[in-house]
Amino acid sequence: MYDIRVHVGEGTGLAEASAKNRPAGGHLAIGLILPVGAAVLYELAFRSGLVEARLMPPPSRIFQTLWKLAVNGELVTHIVATMYRVAAGFGLGSAAGILLGALTGSSATARQALDPTLQALRAIPSLAWVPLFILWLGIFETSKIALIAGGCFFPVYLGVMGAIENLDRKIVEVGRAFRLSRTALARRILLPAVLPDTIVALRSASGLGFMFVVAAELMGASEGLGYLLVDGQQLGKPDQILASILCFAILGKICDWLIVLVARPFLTWQDSFART
Repeated sequence: MYDIRVHVGEGTGLAEASAKNRPAGGHLAIGLILPVGAAVLYELAFRSGLVEARLMPPPSRIFQTLWKLAVNGELVTHIVATMYRVAAGFGLGSAAGILLGALTGSSATARQALDPTLQALRAIPSLAWVPLFILWLGIFETSKIALIAGGCFFPVYLGVMGAIENLDRKIVEVGRAFRLSRTALARRILLPAVLPDTIVALRSASGLGFMFVVAAELMGASEGLGYLLVDGQQLGKPDQILASILCFAILGKICDWLIVLVARPFLTWQDSFART
């Protein structure tokens, strides 16, 4: 028992020391090389006359469109509306996914009873639900949030169920050998073991939340980045379309980063290859 704790502590200390030695902005700077470099090259190609920017406007025009939308207040309105829908749908869908995933992962009876139906529902395209949600819930926020929640539910459900179902039986037996109570077993062994896969599932659900919000904002929305995107398509404004896509990309990355940031304190025990 003593030796196990010593080795785990040493591994965790090495991982933390390795993480602390990394420069804070190093990953961000490296990650910006590709998009910024591509934008600069395209801007130079446009200004030198090598490309025609009628359907693919240069970055300078896209940023002008963003600035114009920000100055008149429309950009903030659209971002707030979209983020509210994504946050509400992600929260509801993830909570339901964790609960049902834990239930079906830990109980063979529940898995046999519920999983076939849930897998069949997962195969239904998201847009197929739009007419029913409008009929059942109306065209206002409830139907939009329900659609996003449905899209976020399935990756979390599959991630949690798979993590519990594939848990190494020897780990549980070690906890039982030390006579841990069911609560202590869940807190000290089961939860840390399934948490990494759960975090990955939540990150996947976050990305799908932004995907589903576009479909949701087709349901009679008068504000939101999805509405702004469709409005640009109908009015033939490619700069507005690309400005909306850029906002989706930035907001999606911020949300993914926040999930990783919040989860990091709970994963300090990991001595994985990514931490070396």
